[in-house]
Amino acid sequence: MNLAIAEFGAKSRLRALLEHFSQIEDPREPWRVAHPLPEVLLLVVCGTIADGDDYDAIADRGEAHLDFLRRLLPYDHGVPGGRWLTLLMNRLDPLVFSACFTAWVRETWPDRSDLIAIDGKTSRRSHDRAAEKAPLHLVSAFATTSRLVLGQEAVGDKASSFSLSSRSWPALGEPEGRRCCPPSSGRL
Repeated sequence: MNLAIAEFGAKSRLRALLEHFSQIEDPREPWRVAHPLPEVLLLVVCGTIADGDDYDAIADRGEAHLDFLRRLLPYDHGVPGGRWLTLLMNRLDPLVFSACFTAWVRETWPDRSDLIAIDGKTSRRSHDRAAEKAPLHLVSAFATTSRLVLGQEAVGDKASSFSLSSRSWPALGEPEGRRCCPPSSGRL
């Protein structure tokens, strides 16, 4: 983290990001770590922001921009491959990761008022008729000004999205200065 602080100063967005992500525990055994967790998390965030659709694309983008990444953190062993990223990221607690990322966004852009769009989607082919399992219904909150997904939650059925949007305000922060556009029943 010292390279990032020297490069971008004491109050940089990068330093804030790394500080928030330092709350995530590394599930690996310390003696087996070739790629420190801050390097991995920075790679994943940068790759995702740069429109990486999966971990293979994120790893490829990291390889292509390794010089840039090394300006921020050492990356002594280069960047990990896509399969390795998948395995590690699946071991991290998604709620802790989401909370750290959301806290960073709030700290970095505290005064931006947003229009928050609430949208619901049903994942195709996610049902299991033999087990009588319904398809996966997801409700997302999207900050339109910041162009960030603030949260995403699975709901039991399409009708649950309306109750979820009112329950989720505490997770999104205070609603003052924000307007909510709930999903229309036709879109769900």
